[in-house]
Amino acid sequence: MKKETRTAVYDEELRIEAYRFEGIVQPFPNHFHGHYVIGLVEAGQRVLFCRDREYALEKGSILLFNPGDSHACLQSGGETFDYRGLNISREVMLDLAEEVTGRRELPGFSKNVIYDEEAGGCLCLLHEMVMTGTGDLGKEETLLFLLSLLLQNCGQPFDRCSPECRTEIEKACGYMEVHFKERIYLDQICRCAGLSKSTLLRAFTKSKGVTPYRYLETIRINEAKKLLAEGMTPVEAAIETGFSDQSHFSNYFNQFIGLTPGIYREIFFEKEGGAYGE
Repeated sequence: MKKETRTAVYDEELRIEAYRFEGIVQPFPNHFHGHYVIGLVEAGQRVLFCRDREYALEKGSILLFNPGDSHACLQSGGETFDYRGLNISREVMLDLAEEVTGRRELPGFSKNVIYDEEAGGCLCLLHEMVMTGTGDLGKEETLLFLLSLLLQNCGQPFDRCSPECRTEIEKACGYMEVHFKERIYLDQICRCAGLSKSTLLRAFTKSKGVTPYRYLETIRINEAKKLLAEGMTPVEAAIETGFSDQSHFSNYFNQFIGLTPGIYREIFFEKEGGAYGE
C-alpha cells in the first residue's frame, strides 16, 4: 500500500492554506468548515455526501465547499486517496470576489462537485506554486483566474447556498456559538430554542445537515484552528475550546481536518511547511 503523506502550507502572501494528502484511507465523518474549500482528486475513489446528495469522486473531480456545507467522505474501491486542496477564509474570499466580480459580496458555489479540465489545471498550478513557496506575480494571477473560472461556471450569491432556517434553529446555533467553551446539555439548547428534544433534533439535522452535538464540536474545532494559528499550544487550545481532554481534542481535530493539532500549528511557524508520513 502507498505510504501515507500529509503536507500543509500556509501562504502569507495569498492568506490561504494548501493541503496535499497522498495514500489516504481515513474516512471523514459528517462535518462542515467555516471557510471555503477548493479541492482536486488526483487518485482513488471516494463517496461524498454533501447537502443531501451523494457523489462518486474519482480522478479529476473538483470539490467546492461553501462555509457551512456539511459533508462526509468515505473510501470506495481498493486504491488509496490522493487529494490537493485550498482553504480560503470568508474575509479573504470577500477581497478576492471584489477583484474578480467588482462586487464586495461573498460568492457561493452552486455545485459541490464539478469536472473542468481548465479549472483543474489552474488549481494544480496554483497549488504547486503555494507548496513550493513561489512568490512572483503569477501566483496571485493564477488564484484570481481560478476563481474567475469557478464563479463563471457555478457561482451565485452566497445567501442562496444557505438553506432557509427556522428562527428556533438559529437561536440554538447562536447559543452554542456563544457558550461553546462550556459543558452544554441538550436541555439548555432546547430551552433557548423553545423546542422539545425530539423536535429540535429532527429540525436541526434537516436544516444544518449535522446534529447539534456535531455542530458544537465543529465550532470548537474551527475556533481551535484560529488559536493554533496564533501560536497557542494544542493543550491550551483544547482547554480554551471546551474539549474534555487532549485525546478527545486530537481525535476530533484529525477526523475533521486530516492533520493533528500540532502539525496544523506548525504550518504557520515553519516557513517551508511540513510533510508527515506514517
